[in-house]
Amino acid sequence: MEKNLHIQDDELQLLLNDVMQKYGYDFLGYSEASMKRRIDRLVSIDRFPSFAEFRHHLLSNEAYLQRFVEEITVNVTEMFRDPSFYRVLRKQVLPVLATHPFVRIWHAGCSTGEEVYSMAILLEEANLLHKSLLYATDINPGVLQKLQSGIFPIAQMRQYSENYIESGGTGDFSKYYTAKYNLAKFNESLNSKMIVSTHNLVSDRSFNEFQLIFCRNVLIYFDKPLQDKVLGLFDESLETLGFLALGAKEHLTFSPIGKNYQPVNGREKIWRKMY
Repeated sequence: MEKNLHIQDDELQLLLNDVMQKYGYDFLGYSEASMKRRIDRLVSIDRFPSFAEFRHHLLSNEAYLQRFVEEITVNVTEMFRDPSFYRVLRKQVLPVLATHPFVRIWHAGCSTGEEVYSMAILLEEANLLHKSLLYATDINPGVLQKLQSGIFPIAQMRQYSENYIESGGTGDFSKYYTAKYNLAKFNESLNSKMIVSTHNLVSDRSFNEFQLIFCRNVLIYFDKPLQDKVLGLFDESLETLGFLALGAKEHLTFSPIGKNYQPVNGREKIWRKMY
């Protein structure tokens, strides 16, 4: 592929319309700049000589669709990412969840599941896991397989352990997994409380009512109309007095639902639904 070959605006819209019509994946509301970068990268890595050949291959070879979805969706995460965020969860959100007879939590756009396992550990330490269900969803079925396996590189455990301690964890982080060779497998007691499923935030509907919804660092890749649509989905899915947790660069300030929410903490992006 020539270095100066980049997907054009009209080509991007054509491709995304084709993908939606043929496969049902709707990426039309995703940030154009982000989509262009990722598609350009994929075309380059897989050595397509032209955009036309890339498009033809994608639309005529359904097996290639999974690679396309994996490459253009963002899967960057870690356990207890932003430890101060998890400290607020421990101190201000879990005590409220403890008052419920049963707790339902939705991790939307959960990627490979490090965030879900982090929450399961918090719930276990608060003696809430036994009465909780964590719904883990993502558009990408490949990352969900990794989540279900509960297996992560052992090399990541040192950083995860440090994050855990910074988040207020006082136990031995290593008790939550078994190490074997270069892998760490998390205890089945954690993922036994997880319900894992594909879900497209763009086109799929609400499927339950939750006390807490996570969608961290996903909305930043959507344009404003799609952000508002997804936030509306969360609002519909969240019970009154429930909590909504977004990423560090995401907010409700200019959202149609923002007037119904109050911040839980001045710094962390966690809101409570008041109406």
